[in-house]
Amino acid sequence: MKRFFIPAILILIFCGGGKEKNVSVQKTEVELAQKKSVLIVIAHSDFRDEEFKEPFELLKNSGFKVTVASTDTTPAKGMLGMVVKPEILISQVIPDSFNALVIAGGTGCKNLWDDNVLHNIIRNFFDKHKTIAAICIAPVVLARAGILKDKKATVYPQVADEIRPYCGEFTGRDIEISDNIITGSGPQVAKDFAKAILEAISK
Repeated sequence: MKRFFIPAILILIFCGGGKEKNVSVQKTEVELAQKKSVLIVIAHSDFRDEEFKEPFELLKNSGFKVTVASTDTTPAKGMLGMVVKPEILISQVIPDSFNALVIAGGTGCKNLWDDNVLHNIIRNFFDKHKTIAAICIAPVVLARAGILKDKKATVYPQVADEIRPYCGEFTGRDIEISDNIITGSGPQVAKDFAKAILEAISK
């Protein structure tokens, strides 16, 4: 009887341990997938081409899964003629599926300034200390979502007064990094903006 008892215990231990290991591996894979997922939000018309293209291509080429969201899933057109088909609506975004949020600017971004659904998504990312990046006039969305308090930030110079009352300090720099928030001043710094995002989410 003893001869069969010991192997039985060993089988139970190894089988149980295997299950726990599989669960652990699956959890790690999910976490890694989330860490490699980035959400880019664009206005459905008149987003700024470079401000979308530079982060999108750099992150894609660096192995990140990039999902584009907007207020419509029909093809969106940039100020310079670029056409992008958003994959999901902003209202369909599940924040926990992404590790970073990027908002491109352009004149059409004014339509997102007071988007309460986007504000809630931004606050969710902020509360979980995920990377949030906005460029050109898009930092106004962050300001109105209420996450720039006590933070340094920059924005397109012509709309600086839109964020001054809401942020800790308006710096006017090309790129400003304040904790987990990255802001850029305009299309001329789109490449540096993209690099700053990649560096932040690769840590």
